[in-house]
Amino acid sequence: MTRISESTVRRLSHYFRVLEEVRAEGKRMISSYRLAEREGITSAQVRKDLSYFGSFGRRGLGYNVDHLRNEIQAILGLDHRWKVAMIGAGNVGSALLAYRGFQEQGFDVVAVFDSDPSRIGKNVGGLVVHDVAVLPDIVRSHGIDLGVIATPLRAAQEVADALAASGVHGILNFAPRKLFVPSHVTVRNVDMTMEFESLSFALTQGRAGRRRRSGD
Repeated sequence: MTRISESTVRRLSHYFRVLEEVRAEGKRMISSYRLAEREGITSAQVRKDLSYFGSFGRRGLGYNVDHLRNEIQAILGLDHRWKVAMIGAGNVGSALLAYRGFQEQGFDVVAVFDSDPSRIGKNVGGLVVHDVAVLPDIVRSHGIDLGVIATPLRAAQEVADALAASGVHGILNFAPRKLFVPSHVTVRNVDMTMEFESLSFALTQGRAGRRRRSGD
């Protein structure tokens, strides 16, 4: 199979959300133009993205909303329920545990861990916080697929090592550092500080451009 780019996968996620919205509106069909319009891209890009996985539409009619939604759901693996471990029960971890959207999309957080004695044994988001020292045993006994790292920076690599050694194949990392993992483990980073810095850069450059234009 042709290697699918990360940008294509992200657009598939956007298409899936658009289809969810359209289905809620009671619409049965949608064109590539409408899918593209909602995402600010071209209809050719929509057709190209979908063509990697098959032929889903009919010329002149567009796509059946339910059928395309179900196909993309399967492509993204959202027709399967994933067991998730949350490592870190501090502010970020607690906020993530409180978010119910994960469960609606098939991601079930079944265990939470921390190394802080003041947190171990407490109930957070309906789950008892375990000592991170028992992570390997619980990951294996619960058949956990994915790990979410919401620890301080200094602990993130050690946690990633423990998750990989325990058989977890996917890690979502909220710690602001690069993780090094074996080739069979996939990592996705969510660095909110970098996103703010990117916004700061865009605003700063925008102001600088306006000052240059006003000085001409």
